Amino acid sequence: MLSQREREQILQRVVSRVARNHFNPTVDQLAWGDFVRERKHRVLSAGSVEEFEGEIQELLSFLKTSHTGFFHRTSRRVPSHRSIAATLRRGQTRDGVRWFFEDVHREGPAQQAGICRGDVLLYVDGEEIIPPAVPLFRMDSQFLLMVERAGGSRIETSVVTPPVKDHRFLAAEPAVLAFDVLDKNVGFIKITHFPGMVGIDLARQLDSVFQKLASCDRLIIDLRGNSGGGIGGLRLMSYLTPGRLPVGYSLTRRRAIRGYEKERLPRFGGIPTTKALLPWLLVRYALVDKSIVVVTEGLGPQTFHGRIVILVNEHTASAGEMVAAFAKENGLATLVGTTTAGRLLSSKPFKVGSEFVLVLPVASYLTWNGDVIEGKGVDPHVPVELFYDRLQEGADTQLQMALKIASAM
Repeated sequence: MLSQREREQILQRVVSRVARNHFNPTVDQLAWGDFVRERKHRVLSAGSVEEFEGEIQELLSFLKTSHTGFFHRTSRRVPSHRSIAATLRRGQTRDGVRWFFEDVHREGPAQQAGICRGDVLLYVDGEEIIPPAVPLFRMDSQFLLMVERAGGSRIETSVVTPPVKDHRFLAAEPAVLAFDVLDKNVGFIKITHFPGMVGIDLARQLDSVFQKLASCDRLIIDLRGNSGGGIGGLRLMSYLTPGRLPVGYSLTRRRAIRGYEKERLPRFGGIPTTKALLPWLLVRYALVDKSIVVVTEGLGPQTFHGRIVILVNEHTASAGEMVAAFAKENGLATLVGTTTAGRLLSSKPFKVGSEFVLVLPVASYLTWNGDVIEGKGVDPHVPVELFYDRLQEGADTQLQMALKIASAM
């Protein structure tokens, strides 16, 4: 139980941190102050730690930014895409509007429990789940899920969420990538996230995969459900173009206020070949202002250049959106699917007392042409919805369209 004084101190620190660190040029700071005063009594009179946490989260929702949160270090309830490596989509089913599984990542907790794409989520631990209610799963726990399969059969299965490795980032870790060769010499790569801050291991994996797909003259990259991650996506973007192209740049609040020329910002244009170089990167980038331009590595011509399709959906987020925006802005690929999540900011955790952590965006991201992805996402060239009834029939309409476009290139 929190004392009144502890609540007041935490609230004061949250408000202070938002004023000093939160970066979103569109937020009306006067309106934010009015909202805080309006909600203050509710926050301070919350009956339990969980209710207090919920009230602060509701307060922060006014900011309307991704990568914004408030949680206790012992709190481990997170959405399905992070806890069980599976995304949910609302759809009309035989039982009315329900959540069905859209992206079920390989080797994630949901896939290991036998959950399949298109399964309808009915109950979690005996509690019926009906939209707009969103299921949250506690990390390092076991849940009993009831799902409905194609044809109407229902099964119960136990899903085990992984233990917490880092309280700043609660997430399951599915297989990073998979690849295949589809019809007519079309290479296919599925990437679920970009692990690691720098992405050295991912870069090596991608190099190996692209070597194995060297004979393919067309390429489909599946970023559906990609939750983002570190800068490892730079290696993927570098395979999309032969030369060195500016991708975009991060922009801190301080730099935006002081003014800047994007051409003169520090540049990051290469993932190191060995982790021995990480201390140099720390000195070069981590200890300075985080306003940095990202530039592709110049890996040379590839057989599939000019014949690339990228699959995206509403769960493609963060670094996944950076890849999609870069490809679209430079005409390097045809995007197929649905508009991406619009969650592309750089965040930082702050301790605010009593083991509570406040997470705030501290840097925005702009494409080289100056477009902001946060809050609006990246629109596909070819919109293709994924419907429950087609998934029940075993049809992936988005992938089918991507293959049709790639084959005709």
